Amino acid sequence: MNRAQNGPRFGRVVTAMVTPFDERGDLDLDAAAELADWLVTTGTDGLVLAGTTGEGPTLSDAEALALFRRVRAAVDVPILAGTGSNSTAHAVELTKQAAAAGVDGILSVTPYYNRPSQAGIEAHFRAVAAASGLPVVIYDIPVRTGRKVATETIVRLAREVDNIVALKDAAGDVTETARVVAGAPSDFEVYSGDDAMTLPLVAVGAVGVISVASHWVARQFGELFDAAERGDLGTARKVNERLIPSYDFESGDAAPNPVPTKVLLEVLGLHVGSCRPPMGPPPAGLESRARAVLDGLG
Repeated sequence: MNRAQNGPRFGRVVTAMVTPFDERGDLDLDAAAELADWLVTTGTDGLVLAGTTGEGPTLSDAEALALFRRVRAAVDVPILAGTGSNSTAHAVELTKQAAAAGVDGILSVTPYYNRPSQAGIEAHFRAVAAASGLPVVIYDIPVRTGRKVATETIVRLAREVDNIVALKDAAGDVTETARVVAGAPSDFEVYSGDDAMTLPLVAVGAVGVISVASHWVARQFGELFDAAERGDLGTARKVNERLIPSYDFESGDAAPNPVPTKVLLEVLGLHVGSCRPPMGPPPAGLESRARAVLDGLG
């Protein structure tokens, strides 16, 4: 896979931004704009809005569109809009509206819960891509959707649909990622969709990460990519080792993503509020763990 001269289309370190809510649980657009600006100043190259980490399933379409517009006005970096749905018609309509809101691309997750066939998955992504002229990133995360997008499906879409330009890979199978890189066009980009898998995926051709932990370690991810690009595996490994506590912290059974990230941001003085139901409240001790993660990073 050849990287574009000026780097990956959406940047190397793309933060899947949390969505701030106020004390009533309402969307806090001022806090969203402030958080986006802070993320950019601390090393984020691009943003995903209303994705899994952004609690997209709990946002109304009107809230998501307001979020897209406000953050678009606040920062000058690539913005990917999460417009995924298990209804193809809904995903198509939200994609059209997101395009009108001024985003730079679409992050489209595999239809979840329905467990469609590969033919159904392919038809879904083709319909989303046809809904606008925006570049589309396929988001493959079978642990949440119940379906893996087959390598053959990804490669065919990459070869046949001009604006399907990238994959957010959270499938956890490095061998299949390597097959995607080998089979897709040279300008098709693979992003790690699992922070802990970033270094292994970079080794087989990933160009960046769409990250949760980059809320607080964007610059360290940049150092990892710098080292990998100059062939300094030893340094890349050392950076990755320093990030392991962040990987362990960002999600778990008792505190699933994005609960830990919101707690850590509050520790940093960034007021993003609590998660909406059904994510549940933070478990006891999570704030102390957040402080320990930050202390370990120095």
